[in-house]
Amino acid sequence: MEFSASGDEFWSILDEVGHTPLPHYIRRSDKPFDRERYQTIFAKEWGAVAAPTAGLHFTERVLNALKEKGVEVVEITLWVSYGTFAPVRVKEIEDHKMYPERFRITKESAEKINQARERGGRVVAVGTTVVRALESSASGQGKVIAQEKETQLFIYPGYKFKAVDALLTNFHMPKSTLLMLVSAFAGLELIKKAYQYALEKGYRFLSYGDCMLII
Repeated sequence: MEFSASGDEFWSILDEVGHTPLPHYIRRSDKPFDRERYQTIFAKEWGAVAAPTAGLHFTERVLNALKEKGVEVVEITLWVSYGTFAPVRVKEIEDHKMYPERFRITKESAEKINQARERGGRVVAVGTTVVRALESSASGQGKVIAQEKETQLFIYPGYKFKAVDALLTNFHMPKSTLLMLVSAFAGLELIKKAYQYALEKGYRFLSYGDCMLII
């Protein structure tokens, strides 16, 4: 695909004509204020097609409370791509092709993550995109390597996790790669039970939905 503009002009046009992706249960068109609401408190750079929505559950008050309890917060940069929304349409999941997603893990962040695990701490990933970034950067021994690159890692049941110990994530739609990742992490039967409970209790799915902590 080719565009007639690039650089700052390209981003300016996108900012003018783009829309904020709202869940289907928000029955209205997106408004200007949605652009501010649809950002995590740690968003800093342009380029993602959507927010890494598990991060929307955090406020400054929540982060400060976690830090007071001794939780170390480590940031990495994610550029969420269209692949987040693309459903699996093939008969065999191994044939599904993931869209590239770019991420950046600085040397400082990688060192903090590795040091935490060496101390016996747990790495809690906030969102499936964080999981893919960390797992794409992990050695066979689970050591996270600082880098900026694109990943097409497709995680589904049977995958052996190397770098992530716990996961905070929203509730995802059927036939999505995100649901497959979560099923790989927690086990398919447990996820089925959790989703059945969520449906019975009227939990919200997608961007502004409820979340679960898998430990």
